[in-house]
Amino acid sequence: MHSKRRLTEQRLDRVLNERIRPAVHARTVPLRVEIWDVPGEPVTVPEALAAPYRPVAVGHRWGPVWSTSWFRITGSVPQEWAGQRVEAVLDIGFNKTGPGFSAEGLVHRPDGTVVKALNPRNAWVPVGDPATGGEEFSYYIEAASNPVLCDDHLPTRLGDRPGWLDGGTPGPDPLYRVLRADLAVFDRQVWELIQDLDVLGGLMLALPEQEPRRWQLLDTMERVLDAVDLQDIAGSAPAARAALGPALATPAAPSAHRISAVGHAHIDTAWLWPLRETVRKVSRTVSNVVQLMDDHPSFRFAMSQAQQLAWLKEHQPEIYSRVREKAAAGQFLPVGSLWVEPDTNITGGEALARQLIHGKRFYLEEFGVETEEMWLPDTFGYNAAMPQLMKLAGVRWFLTQKISWNTTNKFPHHTFWWEGIDGTRIFCHFPPVDSYNAEVTAAELAHAVDNFQDKGVANSSLLPFGYGDGGGGPNREMLARAERLADLEGAAKVVIESPAEFFARAHAEYPDAPVWMGELYLEFHRGTLTSQLRTKQGNRRSEHLLREAELWSATAAVRTGSAYPYQALDRLWKTVLLHQFHDILPGSSIAWVHREAEQTYAEVTAELRAIVDAAQRALAGSGDQHVVFNASPFTRHGIPGLGAAPRTEQSPRLVAPAPYEDGFVLDNGLVRVRIDGRGLVTSVYDLAAGREALAPGATANLLQVHQDFPNEYDAWDVDEFYRNTVRDLFDAESLSTEDDGVRIVRTFGGSRVEQLISLAEGTRRLDIATEIDWQEEEKLLKAAFPLDVRADHSSAEIPFGHIQRPTHTNTSWDAAKFEICAHRFLHVGERGWGAALVNDSTYGHEVTRDVRADGGTTTTVRLSLLRAPRFPDPDADRGRHRLSYGLVVGADVADAVREGYVLNLPERAVRGSAVVAPLVTTDNDAVVIETVKLADDQSGDVVVRLYEAHGGRARTVLTTGFPLASAAVTDLLERELDPIGTTGAAVHTGAGQLPLTLRPFQILTLRLRLHPSR
Repeated sequence: MHSKRRLTEQRLDRVLNERIRPAVHARTVPLRVEIWDVPGEPVTVPEALAAPYRPVAVGHRWGPVWSTSWFRITGSVPQEWAGQRVEAVLDIGFNKTGPGFSAEGLVHRPDGTVVKALNPRNAWVPVGDPATGGEEFSYYIEAASNPVLCDDHLPTRLGDRPGWLDGGTPGPDPLYRVLRADLAVFDRQVWELIQDLDVLGGLMLALPEQEPRRWQLLDTMERVLDAVDLQDIAGSAPAARAALGPALATPAAPSAHRISAVGHAHIDTAWLWPLRETVRKVSRTVSNVVQLMDDHPSFRFAMSQAQQLAWLKEHQPEIYSRVREKAAAGQFLPVGSLWVEPDTNITGGEALARQLIHGKRFYLEEFGVETEEMWLPDTFGYNAAMPQLMKLAGVRWFLTQKISWNTTNKFPHHTFWWEGIDGTRIFCHFPPVDSYNAEVTAAELAHAVDNFQDKGVANSSLLPFGYGDGGGGPNREMLARAERLADLEGAAKVVIESPAEFFARAHAEYPDAPVWMGELYLEFHRGTLTSQLRTKQGNRRSEHLLREAELWSATAAVRTGSAYPYQALDRLWKTVLLHQFHDILPGSSIAWVHREAEQTYAEVTAELRAIVDAAQRALAGSGDQHVVFNASPFTRHGIPGLGAAPRTEQSPRLVAPAPYEDGFVLDNGLVRVRIDGRGLVTSVYDLAAGREALAPGATANLLQVHQDFPNEYDAWDVDEFYRNTVRDLFDAESLSTEDDGVRIVRTFGGSRVEQLISLAEGTRRLDIATEIDWQEEEKLLKAAFPLDVRADHSSAEIPFGHIQRPTHTNTSWDAAKFEICAHRFLHVGERGWGAALVNDSTYGHEVTRDVRADGGTTTTVRLSLLRAPRFPDPDADRGRHRLSYGLVVGADVADAVREGYVLNLPERAVRGSAVVAPLVTTDNDAVVIETVKLADDQSGDVVVRLYEAHGGRARTVLTTGFPLASAAVTDLLERELDPIGTTGAAVHTGAGQLPLTLRPFQILTLRLRLHPSR
């Protein structure tokens, strides 16, 4: 029986691929092909239509890497084809390359309007249905020569072709060859036979060996293949289909799993191609989707990432008009609620709020749609503040698939409630098909059913189908499979519907789903916390500058009547949000992408600094004093948070180093730091607590270099075995003192590190300013701090709060978190004493515990400073970098929160004389003011976003520095809510004071209306 099965499977495969599939377009005539090679970057359609074309033949090679060529194809429909469906069948070089990783084309009519795209699995263009016979036609194809940088979606090493990755052109050699250009009759019966055989053959293979249905289908396949005349495929197709009819008509069991199939095309906003190519990938995919909707009214397609639709509106208004038409008809479904699909480990809290604000507002304004789901299938882990942010934006559902990539632990649920750090819960679903690029095959359905973790209590799952990354999205073959699998014995039941319909059903079916509390940590791609430091620094700097620009512009508008830069800030926010996409900010794109990101961040920085400077000068007034502005939410050096005042000195004085043994000592009366002759920190003594911060005999700020060669994805992964090899950088090339600290220079390999260790008066923070000329390859640089503290958990800042993670490895879940994310601080401590590491641009951290000979426990915290992966950017992170971090001793979490803000928001001084009172203040440091801005509706209302930062209940009085007419609690989109029934906050308007009570980590957005008398 088994040998018979194998023979039938082999026979089916060969007959399908060698005889039946080619017979769909068996009647052909050749098309005339002409080409125009664009001399530079892509051009407009009118320019391309007017260009000089030259004739070429099938076999013509075209397309140097990243170039664009336009093809003009012309033909005439034979008279005898009248009444039949006629298509142009075109292969511009697809060969065996996969969708999204190949040449791609967008087809235009002579008047410039768009027809559809060409992709490896969608290589046809409609000409007539039915054709009249004798008609002549022509099409223009914008073809992109994008290099194939992946093989079966696994990165290949292209160190010998760096030009492919950085946007350069290594040579004029063409990448692709025109393989087919025919006008053909589309044989509907043959095509339908292929779909029948594809579904039933796939089901036969997917069913278990012991399942009788499998063997029944095997027998059916043999009889059908016998009925196919290999010399007359078209003539024998109807009889073959009739023989398959009974097998296709047998319904599924009443208890069969229900799969909601949602058309989708995950398009990475940048990855192995630059942003400009993503703009074109979006146009191609969406043109295919709306064309498919014309032929299939029941087809539903979900598209996330408002930025991509905004590009479509700007660059392809005709296609965008079709999108709006299909959205009104309920076929095109905007989903996701976000500007892009961002990285959610590294993106800051306010930026995540703006992702939701700008995403949801775009969908509301453009489509009248209140999106209710967050759609993040491919992001590399999800922080525990997200449930609250989603709820505050009106999001009810969350979908991802990425956690199925875990390499250690299988996530225990597919449908569940996710509880964030504040207690908010969101209903979630992980599609058990384990793909966001499904093709609606019987094998995928079988995997989804077998894999579904919630059997017995739930019976529904979602399947996103369609080729992504420019592959064209769903195609007619996928819809044919879905139609046949709607109610078929042996398979799950498939229904094409919207994500909202699925989530509503799944929630009703499983309202008491289990709860997962805390972050959704991806046990994979941990290297993205460190790769491409410049990109991460650009984002961190931009986030804090945007805070400053809004704060001081709002203050200047209220205090001096200055104009608030609404349009500029809106544009700058969207630029920063775009670059938070989950292959840009994590550092996993080609060099071209990161080079452009650095340039963009430099421009954003310059513009934001100009906005900040203009607002501060308006506030400082006339005079020649140093007016120092404090953008942090905490008072420092006598200046209140969010305010400014004249001061004779811009910053506290730094302690001068004093000689000690073979090194130096820094002592400010609070902390005494000893640095030995090697430039290593050997003691950090907390004078107030009377205890040493460092473990006995250990040295801190020890730079360590590890071999970093992960098993699979270079820029994405750090594998745990990197710890097996380490080089400790004990030796210093030079050690010197300056008035502001101790300077150490170290060299290793081809690299050089220069550090300035300093201690200011009145602080318990030891600062380490670092300059690195990094010239390593496949190395990881860390900075180690062995601390004399028994900490069973660490507290790491995440958006709008912090999360505690075990420092031990009791379970496989704990052990898998060997590289963790922290934003501005990571704290470890025991009852009564602790320490924190703060930073200005580092996200990757590591915490380990070691038992010493004296029985004590050393908790070692390491910062991951730099990596040197080779793919997809062979020169990732090479060059010069500046970064800072600091050790705060005798610190609790409150100290860590404060010092993290202070380090990242430096004081700024301008000439003037004015004292600038803050627009708002709180009387409890646990309540942190994150954002002060003017309302987006340009009403002049002041919007304040604050949160409880310490993890406990907090009461505070918010005091306004202006006469207050009224106040309201709002959602993230600044829409007013019931202040008590919805938020639980007691809000009372009065003489500029609002008493507030917040639960742990609660985020609160307030809209404050100024009194007209001001």
